[in-house]
Amino acid sequence: VQLQASGGGLVQAGDSLRLSCAASGRTFSTYTMGWFRQGPGKEREFAAVISRSGDRTYYADSVKGRFTISRDNARNTVYLQMNTLKYEDTAVYYCAARAGSESIRARQYDYWGQGTLVTVSS
Repeated sequence: VQLQASGGGLVQAGDSLRLSCAASGRTFSTYTMGWFRQGPGKEREFAAVISRSGDRTYYADSVKGRFTISRDNARNTVYLQMNTLKYEDTAVYYCAARAGSESIRARQYDYWGQGTLVTVSS
C-alpha cells in the first residue's frame, strides 16, 4: 500500500490543523493505521493509532485530549485532527500502516507515508 500524507503547515499555538493520509489500493480496511511524528533533533515517536474498523484508538500521553485519529475506509483515508496545538507539537508527521493489530512501535509498521511538516509558532 502507498501512503500520501498532507495537511501540514505553519500555525500559531492554540490553533487547529487536520492531517490526512490517503492510501492506495483496495485493502485499506485491513490495515491498522498510525500517526507518528519526529521533531527537530528528536527520534520518531508514536502519536496515535486506530484499529482496522475504527472502533479502537490509542494516543500518546502528550497528545491525548487534543488530537483525534479517525478513518474513512470508503475513502481509504486516515485523519489526525489536532487541536490546541503547542510549540512542542512541531514535527514532521508520518502516517503508517501495519497488517497486525494496534501498536505504538514504529518498527512494527510495514508502510510509511512521506511525512508532512507541522510548524507551530509560539
